[in-house]
Amino acid sequence: MDGVTIVDHPLVQHKLTLLRKKDISTKSFRELLKEIGMLLCYEVTRDLPLVETDIETPLAQMKSPQIAGKKLVFAPVLRAGTTFADGMLDLVPTARIAHIGLYREPETFVAVEYFFKAPSDLDERLVILICPVLATANVAVAAIDRLKERGANDIRLVSLIGAPEGLERVRGIHPDVPVWLAAIDKGLDENAFILPGLGDAGDRAYGTK
Repeated sequence: MDGVTIVDHPLVQHKLTLLRKKDISTKSFRELLKEIGMLLCYEVTRDLPLVETDIETPLAQMKSPQIAGKKLVFAPVLRAGTTFADGMLDLVPTARIAHIGLYREPETFVAVEYFFKAPSDLDERLVILICPVLATANVAVAAIDRLKERGANDIRLVSLIGAPEGLERVRGIHPDVPVWLAAIDKGLDENAFILPGLGDAGDRAYGTK
């Protein structure tokens, strides 16, 4: 699918398999979520521009590359997105954070917002939206809508897994937002959960029902 990158690195795929298992502990789920977040951060930032800068090592002066251009904002969708973002923050501790509180209404599957807080200069930053699963993609679409309302014009979406229906929806409504994820699953069940999926990421990360 155009604009969709599947990260097939062996470490990502191995950790995703462990994450899917129904009998792993809440602690292990959170740890794996954070580790995969770090690994996917490598991929979604692979094309960040570099600029040569003058530095001095203990032995000599030299030119060496460092990241140039826009600074980053990580925008996790609460709740599970927060743990996912923690792994990314380990790599980019200077990134700013936007928190997006959205949940999917269980009967209609409509996205309901309950919290939004973001830096004021989103228009000057690369925003990496973190939505752990793309099922119907109603939450992801609502999050992108909200970020754009606040001025974001350079958004990338990162997920663990997605259903074809969700990917088609988010790409159809926001074709300017590329997507990175670890796997595309078979589809959705009657409750709009991804099959085979990994269950409710928030509940599994925090031990709730």
